[in-house]
Amino acid sequence: MGLFKKMALALGFIKHTVRILVIGLDNSGKTTLVNHLKPKKALTTEVVPTVGFSVEEFSKNNLNFTVFDMSGQGRYRSLWENYYRDVEAIIFVIDCTDKIRMCVAKNELDELLSHDDLVNLNIPILFFANKMDLPSALTPVDCMQILELERISDKPWHITSSNALTGQGVTDGISWLADHVRQNHK
Repeated sequence: MGLFKKMALALGFIKHTVRILVIGLDNSGKTTLVNHLKPKKALTTEVVPTVGFSVEEFSKNNLNFTVFDMSGQGRYRSLWENYYRDVEAIIFVIDCTDKIRMCVAKNELDELLSHDDLVNLNIPILFFANKMDLPSALTPVDCMQILELERISDKPWHITSSNALTGQGVTDGISWLADHVRQNHK
């Protein structure tokens, strides 16, 4: 990459377009989280569950995001793998109040991590431990242990607490993700 292009990127004149897959079980808060990321003028006042998938495009942290918000309902989870090959980052949203289905979330994560299209990709994975405002929520450390995230050694990953309704933790997580995506573009 030439000097002028590097300077233009650093100053924000040129933005990379990044394809991000947002996944997690149904009712984890994926669509609400994506809605919070969008510019204020593009916000949706009423968030409804995603059926199949939706695509959102917006700019944040000097990156142009193309976000694939995938349904987390059981019958749609098989669609996730159709997008693995072309993504540059994954956001995995966890409902910290749904202790009963944490084993299902772990199984989906295991399938994701062992998928042929992702095994050799060094893409960052951001985990949002969502719904932290609720008293019954597991802590991010609890989620990390249940999902056995420490075993992920071939990809950068980060877990952060979040509340998609208020946006608490979302900016910090996206900043981490943007930093790691930029490193992959160097």
